[in-house]
Amino acid sequence: MLEIKHLTKIYDDGTEALTDISFEVEKGEFLVIIGLSGSGKSTLLRCINRLIEPTEGTIILDGIEITKADQKELRKIRRQIGMIFQHFNLVKRSSVYINVLSGRLGYASPFKSLMYRFTEKDRKMANDALKRVGILDQAHKRADELSGGQQQRVGIARAFMQRPGLILADEPVASLDPVLAHSILGYLEMMNQEEGITVLCSLHYLDLVQRYATRVIGLREGKIVYRGTREQIRRMTDDQFRDIYGEEAVRVSAGFGQKGGE
Repeated sequence: MLEIKHLTKIYDDGTEALTDISFEVEKGEFLVIIGLSGSGKSTLLRCINRLIEPTEGTIILDGIEITKADQKELRKIRRQIGMIFQHFNLVKRSSVYINVLSGRLGYASPFKSLMYRFTEKDRKMANDALKRVGILDQAHKRADELSGGQQQRVGIARAFMQRPGLILADEPVASLDPVLAHSILGYLEMMNQEEGITVLCSLHYLDLVQRYATRVIGLREGKIVYRGTREQIRRMTDDQFRDIYGEEAVRVSAGFGQKGGE
């Protein structure tokens, strides 16, 4: 279980990105976070694994308090938390294979991490991960030779290499077309359902949310303004929509379905 208690993040310039956020995520959920750009979605996800340091509050994963962990403890905790980024966050000049293998760096000794030395078991895991996301034939290409959808599959394979209990996906399909978006979310859903990996994913488009989420949290200006199940978001009223996206927001078709304004 993931527990977020009274989480607040204030940046050095005084911007309050998150205000008193509290919620729980049960093991095996596919929780989607919705809201406009700037609503705090990315900050929330990055606070969970402390890529961004929270200002106040408590984050507990499977009984371990992440917010109190020192750097040595945090390194171990991060093994259990895969991260998938909107802009892929790959080493562009390295091969697909090396990018995927880097998902095992948290398990290697510091020396082997620096030298990128991996065991035969790790290499077999990388082949299996690439096969699972359908790009084993691209393993020896440079990452920047791949399409956007293929690069995001590399990111998913890299996260899976950690054998995580939790995956944080920060707008993983924001730059992809509708067909690729469903493909990428389908891989996350497969890991969620077949491997029991808990997924926290931020998204914009409501039809994607309705298709993949088991539960939804809506953020606006760093505060939770909506909580609902998949069934409830399918019945979302215009008033609830505006609570999340603002009074001037309208539901429009953009290839995926309904979406809040940017």
